[in-house]
Amino acid sequence: MPSIFAYQSSEVDWCESNFQYSELVAEFYNTFTNIPFFIFGPLMMLLMHPYAQKRSRYIYVFWVLFMIIGLFSMYFHMTLSFLGQLLDEIAILWLLGSGYSIWMPRCYFPSFLGGNRSQFIRLVFVTTVVSTPLSFLRPTVNAYVLNSIALHIVYIVCQEYRKTSNKELRHLIEVSVVLWAIALTSWISDRLLCNFWQRIHFFYLHSIWHVLISITFPYGMVTMALVDANYEMPGETLKVRYWPRDNWPVGLPYVEIRGDDKNC
Repeated sequence: MPSIFAYQSSEVDWCESNFQYSELVAEFYNTFTNIPFFIFGPLMMLLMHPYAQKRSRYIYVFWVLFMIIGLFSMYFHMTLSFLGQLLDEIAILWLLGSGYSIWMPRCYFPSFLGGNRSQFIRLVFVTTVVSTPLSFLRPTVNAYVLNSIALHIVYIVCQEYRKTSNKELRHLIEVSVVLWAIALTSWISDRLLCNFWQRIHFFYLHSIWHVLISITFPYGMVTMALVDANYEMPGETLKVRYWPRDNWPVGLPYVEIRGDDKNC
């Protein structure tokens, strides 16, 4: 049995040819397309700092986990090791758990919690702790389970889309869902249609997934921040801004807090 640290000890192998450009890097493009995680993570921590001070400083944990995902994903695709795979997937699991804890609207809590966020956070924490060792049992299905959690998040934002007349929130939901759908299509195509892509010498769909999902997370996080504000910050108005400039066709979203006198 190969060591969990060994190169190619994971059962998961993506469509990109291995060791094409270096004897040290198994999947060159899949490794280095994780660089956006290290750019967007610190930038979002800086841009969202005023919001985090008002809402929850655990938001910094969310973005630290975001960067850890980039680090572990680089390690996994560089080595295709079993350890790298599990570190990558467990980091994603904990990121999703932190997002649920911070932004999940109370109206979607299980009824037995009675809308109590502290109890919901404990439930999410226990579920995440229990799920972590379970990821060792069937490692080849971990990624599919994680993507199924994303489907639940999409369901929630679609429910909020129907409720709201806020144009900024509706636009963010539309962009987030489209980005996620394109990213997921790339991921599934690389996983299930590899023979076709190899025949036409196009091995980059998982790399495209990395870039798109690294952009989807900031859009999704700002979307959930706006949804959350409707329930948890009734005395505040959140204005969506875009870095580097609001009037650029493409930008990184963040929120600016503007206090007002509106009532619940």
